[in-house]
Amino acid sequence: MMIAIILFIIAGLAEIGGGYLVWLWLREAKPMWYGLLGSAILIAYGVIPTLQKFPSFGRVYAAYGGVFIILAVLWGWLVDRKTPDVYDWVGAGICIVGVSIMLWAPRS
Repeated sequence: MMIAIILFIIAGLAEIGGGYLVWLWLREAKPMWYGLLGSAILIAYGVIPTLQKFPSFGRVYAAYGGVFIILAVLWGWLVDRKTPDVYDWVGAGICIVGVSIMLWAPRS
C-alpha cells in the first residue's frame, strides 16, 4: 500500500512540476529550457503510473486523479502562494475518501 501511495505522489509531483515549468515558459516568459525540462518531466509522468500493481488502468488513473487534486491544492499553497480556502480543503478531503474507497474497498 505504501508503494502505491508513493508512486501516486511521485506521479503527481511530476505532472504538476512539469506542467508548472511549461506554464512559466509560455505564460511568464521564462527561458525555453523551462519548457524543455517541463516537457521531459511530463514524459516521465506518463511512465510512472504504469509502475502501479493495480490491474485496472481506469481505476489507477481515477484514483490518481484524486491524489492529483490534493497535490495541486498543496502546490498552489506552497509554491504559488495561493492560500486554499475551506472549500478547497473540504474538496481535497472528499477526494481522499473517494480514492481510498476506489483502491482499498474489499472486492470479490
